[in-house]
Amino acid sequence: MLRKLYLVPVLALFLVPAVSKAQFKAGDWDLQLSGQGSAVSGGSLDTGDFNVQGQLGYLVTKEIEVGIRQGFIWADGGSAMNGSTTAFADYIFDLDRWQPYVGVAIGYRYGENLEDSWIATPEAGLKYFVNATTYIDGSVGYAWDLNNGIDEGGYAFRLGVGFTF
Repeated sequence: MLRKLYLVPVLALFLVPAVSKAQFKAGDWDLQLSGQGSAVSGGSLDTGDFNVQGQLGYLVTKEIEVGIRQGFIWADGGSAMNGSTTAFADYIFDLDRWQPYVGVAIGYRYGENLEDSWIATPEAGLKYFVNATTYIDGSVGYAWDLNNGIDEGGYAFRLGVGFTF
């Protein structure tokens, strides 16, 4: 009989929602780092690319973030380098640890093996706070090449880790 009473407090813990205090608040700064790479191999790894991106954002309100992103791409084993600089604005839906968002970015893409052009990117993503100041971010967007019309563009995927301060 006494053993069954020990289960009551343990089961009660599952009924209490976790309080994470992991929301953005007005005035927070947000620093994010992300990267990706790919390699095409026919026996050697001499073709491929590596992409690294940094983001610095500021929370105007707890729902609205504005900022700048800088990305660099080393392609074909380092023989070609490209980059992009974009300003962004995101609207964040506050769901405690889960922070979905939608937004837009506009900027300039430049480099050695592509035509320099202005780009505009609608985007959507999800930030998941692992603690009060650290989150994992995944997003997808479609970057339109504004110099060649909206028929030209491509998808952009991002997975990164971010920190608020």
